Amino acid sequence: MPPSRPRLTGRPVVITGAASGIGRALAQRLGRLGSPVALADVDERGLEQTAAGLPGPVLSRVLDVRDAGDQLKFAGEVGEWLPAPLAAVFNNAGVALSSTVADAVAEDDAWLHDIDFHGVVNGTRAFLPILAGQGHGAIVNTSSVFGLAGIPYQSAYCAAKFAVRGFTDSLRQELRGSGLSAITVHPGGIKTGIVRNGRMRQDPGGRDRTKQELAAAFEASARTTPEQAARIIHRGVERGKARILVGPDAYLFDALVRVSPTHYYDLLGRLLSGRRSPS
Repeated sequence: MPPSRPRLTGRPVVITGAASGIGRALAQRLGRLGSPVALADVDERGLEQTAAGLPGPVLSRVLDVRDAGDQLKFAGEVGEWLPAPLAAVFNNAGVALSSTVADAVAEDDAWLHDIDFHGVVNGTRAFLPILAGQGHGAIVNTSSVFGLAGIPYQSAYCAAKFAVRGFTDSLRQELRGSGLSAITVHPGGIKTGIVRNGRMRQDPGGRDRTKQELAAAFEASARTTPEQAARIIHRGVERGKARILVGPDAYLFDALVRVSPTHYYDLLGRLLSGRRSPS
């Protein structure tokens, strides 16, 4: 028996990484639609700003998703706070890192993996008992378009996002017949500060660009706003999708990987070169 479609509108949700970006936009969208929202982020100031803008019931908690024990405590707090059954848990917190494989620093890789992958695992394990006890609800884990394709200078990020994809796909099979859903979100370029707030010790492309310059270039090329991403994710969850692609670039990467599993980056380069050529 397939899981029933999760209904989010007006029902309680949990969102990590809620101080900015997609997490904040999801909280604002669902809060406006009547959902009580439990928010978590390591950024206390940003979290306060998100919570202050929500019209309905809010539980706000400063949380480092790397801490499995604290995630369990947060789940306990949410369980006591819930005004109605929990609709969904959005394990959304994430960070970025740019480096070549040759120049990678183990400490940086561990920092990213602990947040982007283990944070998702910690959140899933913390809240799964609540959803299982209800017999319905959704675990919504944020991967990336970089969880579909390997990208130069993004080995740590791709590794973590591919891991989120594999973990969530495996969980989905375990949940068959339970009434619970496991959903993977693959955002493309979203206009957030993830690159600006990430780590970079030197320009991995060898062109001596600063992190600020790379961040500005990313933000200029990003095709989707956080608000658009939140709308796509909301609709995708309510439609019962197991995988949600966010933005036109996500659909492009997905198609290229399907057409050419080992040479998709060459195809992408040709497409981009064609777009830059005069008509």
